Amino acid sequence: MSKKDEKTNVMRILDQKKIEYKSYNYLQTGAVNGMEVAEALNEDPGMVFKTLVTVGKSKTNYVFVVPVNKELNLKKAAHSVGEKSIEMIKQKELLPLTGYIHGGCSPIGMKKQFATTIDSSAENYGRIIFSAGKIGYQVEVSLEDLKKVIRYQLDEIAE
Repeated sequence: MSKKDEKTNVMRILDQKKIEYKSYNYLQTGAVNGMEVAEALNEDPGMVFKTLVTVGKSKTNYVFVVPVNKELNLKKAAHSVGEKSIEMIKQKELLPLTGYIHGGCSPIGMKKQFATTIDSSAENYGRIIFSAGKIGYQVEVSLEDLKKVIRYQLDEIAE
């Protein structure tokens, strides 16, 4: 890490649990969307994941983590968590609900642990890259280690 790169809350949680991770700071690249981030990190877009927060018909919130080069299939996602339907939450609801802003949302360290589903394609990599909880920062963690921090299931939810 260069000149006292700041640690994000996600990195502090991983440190606390003594979980090995690799951190990336791509702030200077100006990358905004997931594909640009994957390019900035020079990584396979299938290995770089975005965190999406949804609300089900039951008004329950769910977190879905999908590769940046794919979209969340709302039908498959709803089926995966046993909901009739789900939709993305409104952007203005993200910060009060999770503690994160759009573009810096991580499955680790939300205000509350929501049921989390990671697209099963993650198994092809063993390690996945996702937001470190702040725009410009990403962490790479093994699926095995991620289990020590959050509860999640794997399912086919992306298309």
